[in-house]
Amino acid sequence: MDTESTTNKSSLGSVRVGDRFVVGDNVITVSEALATEFHDGDKLLAVQARGELLHVPAEDAAVAREAVTGALAAFRELSLVADSQIDNFFGLFAAKIANESVFAPVLEANRLDVADAKKRGRTTGRLELTPKMRADMVTGLTMWAGLDVARDQRVGVVEHVGWNVETWRAPLGVVAFVFEGRPNVFADATGVLKSGNTVVFRIGSDALGTARALRDHVLLPALSEAGLPAGCVQLVDSPRHSAGWALFSDSRLALAVARGSGPAVDQLGAIARQSGIPVSLHGTGGAWFLVSADREEGRLESTISTSLDRKVCNTLNVIVLERSNLHNDILEVVAGLEKVATSGPGRVVVHISQENVDAVGLLPDSSLIDWRIEGTVDLAQEWEWDTIPEISLAIVDEFNQGIVLFNAHSPQFVLSVISSRQVDHDAAWAEANAPFVGDGFSRWVDGQYALNRPELGLANWQHGRMLARGGVLSGDGVHTLRLRVHQRDITLKR
Repeated sequence: MDTESTTNKSSLGSVRVGDRFVVGDNVITVSEALATEFHDGDKLLAVQARGELLHVPAEDAAVAREAVTGALAAFRELSLVADSQIDNFFGLFAAKIANESVFAPVLEANRLDVADAKKRGRTTGRLELTPKMRADMVTGLTMWAGLDVARDQRVGVVEHVGWNVETWRAPLGVVAFVFEGRPNVFADATGVLKSGNTVVFRIGSDALGTARALRDHVLLPALSEAGLPAGCVQLVDSPRHSAGWALFSDSRLALAVARGSGPAVDQLGAIARQSGIPVSLHGTGGAWFLVSADREEGRLESTISTSLDRKVCNTLNVIVLERSNLHNDILEVVAGLEKVATSGPGRVVVHISQENVDAVGLLPDSSLIDWRIEGTVDLAQEWEWDTIPEISLAIVDEFNQGIVLFNAHSPQFVLSVISSRQVDHDAAWAEANAPFVGDGFSRWVDGQYALNRPELGLANWQHGRMLARGGVLSGDGVHTLRLRVHQRDITLKR
């Protein structure tokens, strides 16, 4: 029994134990658990690229479908709204987040989310709505309110004899997001309104209570007061992953954005692509440092300490050292890591292979560094730490070997070159397959911090380079182009 090849969806009345589906290169046999859980109206979603068969309950398909339908209707309504009303919305949204009495129910919902996550043994470093996270939300929304970007904007003109052709930037449509469980992404998602788009998003189940409180107490009142349609920001109100699968298979979407890392993002991207939806994905994260034997003293220590302040996608993950200056480099690595440890976490974990330990000779003894000596270290591993930083350490004979390692094992994301030799910087820029390249700390890779644009998502090159845009997706970058002709010569013909 094969699934439908065009939509890769099946709306079977029932499935039976032993039914077989050909999905990509795999033949999948229906288990007793799936047959028991499957009910009339449910869907089976075949992910051809991954050879997976996913069960989407009818209620999750319905909530995703209704959210997209509402956002489509709001997209049409939004075209009748003045740009000043959209700017006013961002200002109102920011003011309500900053207002203690208005925001109190959100903080209480977040407290309950954090407590529940801890009970279930989940990490809560990104879930907790801290004063800094709240302030960053206000800053980002205030940026949008003041940014000089119009939805319909002429960006070029070609003059002909008797006529011309204008190029106009225009809204794209409905943008869908699937976010990890971080409350601040709720405000991030609204950035697409700046360029006239509407948004539907699903947030990680850990933060769903916080998202509901933000919607009810902050977002909807701000939309109403600004005179914007309530449907232009839609929360897919379901804790199950299947709601995200249903959302990303809705071909009415103009763009699907998955934030997070690892297999879940790859799976969502595969679902969207086979449904004919353009995607912006962030597969895995973690920054790499390529360190030259010839470098400015103290620079390595400083960049290490400023790149491990918290675990996000642009946090330092791998350091590659040149063998010829190994003794001095190791001492500076230890100094930087000890600075990180003493600033709060108490220790740092370093993964290093036995082969590289032999090259070092003797690792410096430090009560603040937990050396994990292993037979082989997988340099492709992104260390998903919550409070205790983890990194990998590798050693190469010469600098260009580090570039080879980066291209082979990194997520092809953030690369920092710590070197005083211009030839090293030139080689890395020319040869390393990375969208973000620098010469210092890695945490600069952030739209709001680096480009003064609140960031909707980052994309690495793990899934290929992006067409005609950079790796930072921002609200004013979500647009299409229209052509408009003005004919002065009424006798014009071809």
